[in-house]
Amino acid sequence: AKDMCSDLKTVELLSCNANSINVDQGSCDAVTFTQTLEYIENVDDALIEAKRLQKPNSKFANISTLWNFFGFHGPEKKLNDISSKKNIIIENNPKLLDEVVDLTDQPNVILCEFDRKFLNIPKEILIITMQHHQKYFPTFDRKGNITNEFLVVTNKKDINGLIKLGNERVVEARLNDAEFFWKKDKSQNLVKKVSMLKSMNYFKGLGTYFDKVQRMRKLGGMLSDELLISKDKVELSASICKVDLVSELVGEFPELQGIMGGYFAEAQGFDKDVCKAISEQYLPAGLNSKVPKKPYSIALSLADKIDTLVGFFGINQKPTSSKDPFALRRLASGVIKTIVENKKDFKIRDLISYSAGLYLDQGFKFENKSLQNELVNFLMDRLKFYMKEEKIRSDIVLASTSFLNLDQSVIIFGKAKSLNKFINKPNGIDVISSFKRASSILESELRDKKLELSNTTDPGIFKTEFEKNLYKKINELRKYFQNINKDEDFDLSINNLAESKKIIFDFFDNVIVNEDDITIKKNRLELIQMLCKTFDYYVNFSLIDSHQ
Repeated sequence: AKDMCSDLKTVELLSCNANSINVDQGSCDAVTFTQTLEYIENVDDALIEAKRLQKPNSKFANISTLWNFFGFHGPEKKLNDISSKKNIIIENNPKLLDEVVDLTDQPNVILCEFDRKFLNIPKEILIITMQHHQKYFPTFDRKGNITNEFLVVTNKKDINGLIKLGNERVVEARLNDAEFFWKKDKSQNLVKKVSMLKSMNYFKGLGTYFDKVQRMRKLGGMLSDELLISKDKVELSASICKVDLVSELVGEFPELQGIMGGYFAEAQGFDKDVCKAISEQYLPAGLNSKVPKKPYSIALSLADKIDTLVGFFGINQKPTSSKDPFALRRLASGVIKTIVENKKDFKIRDLISYSAGLYLDQGFKFENKSLQNELVNFLMDRLKFYMKEEKIRSDIVLASTSFLNLDQSVIIFGKAKSLNKFINKPNGIDVISSFKRASSILESELRDKKLELSNTTDPGIFKTEFEKNLYKKINELRKYFQNINKDEDFDLSINNLAESKKIIFDFFDNVIVNEDDITIKKNRLELIQMLCKTFDYYVNFSLIDSHQ
């Protein structure tokens, strides 16, 4: 404790009881400190928190008092004790734990249970009923299956068992309602209920949900061609994917839209791929969310998001720097994340154009005439943001996005990720130094505007072996890059560029570029220009900051 607080001149380490500390008026009192630190298990973290909260010239509660509080550990320790004793698992949910602790003065944990018959209900209903509606902790067995036991953090000890009984009755009532809705909704034919979407408005100027699923069907069909999957199955999944919105279960638990649609489809015997696609249509829901991996799920997820983005951009309901009421940034990030993490590029511009045409076919007119360019730029910004979230240097992000378009998002990310990995390692340093040495000489000489270079060089007037060796290496690198298919090994590309360093440096160390003979000088500059353009097959290295 003395080590932790050595830099705070105002801290006094006292050995007396907390009640006997005299606190100056206007200072943070010991009770506030200990109450703040009551549930912090780690002493070092506690002291750091105390330093943060400390007011100027205030005194710090005695360490022995704090230590006694640490012995309690709050409800988290009790949750863990029950979990170990009963051989059950409690999912880590610090947000819920903090919430229930804030709602109680003297937290106590009790174990409750509900009727096993409710385990036949989809587990998501059970979890959301307990966690979101009741602030309870559901439990799971070692195989990850939900159990009929749950934990409740109460404000006092349950001496007579009445608190336990009361909480069980509340859950029983909620689950009875959920079971009734579940049995009713899953038995109703999804295909027959599609027409009900005609009465559910999607958004002013964009039609109803029925209009939306018709657009999604056709857009999904286009995506199926690129994914080489059954067009009929994609169109079927799109047709029924929003039907759960008219169900009573989703009316009661709106957080489960999509998920319940998947369960309904499964209960009615639809194909596994169709059920999975419906349940995952809203994924990913954020940067840390799961991404759909199955082809049918990818098709439906992208069709939904692209249709929404095109529609809202078309009617000029675009995000601003301070507002994004329709979460379009999250949707666009979901498109990028799905494409990149599945390593499957799509012709985004064509999809946007086709989607806009589907709106027009339904009679919806867009006031935004720059829709495609604005949306492409918006998605590119989301790709850059995603790359920065992946800890890729900003100059590398700029270099990799400056010469490839959105249809090559997977390649952009792969190149940037690999270069970011090597940038400060020997191979990366060799690549950057080779390019920078060549480009700086070229830029210096091209300041003379009288000199015009062609895109080729004449090997017939080379005077040294160094020129010939460099020319040969350039052609080897060009052949390598031109023969690369979509499965480029980005690490290998960087290694190939790095291996050219010796030949490049030998050329500059032994050849005078600024030759008196203007023809020879021009030829050598053209050779250097060829070298720089060859490096640009990977990324635009001129935008890389060599001083980072």
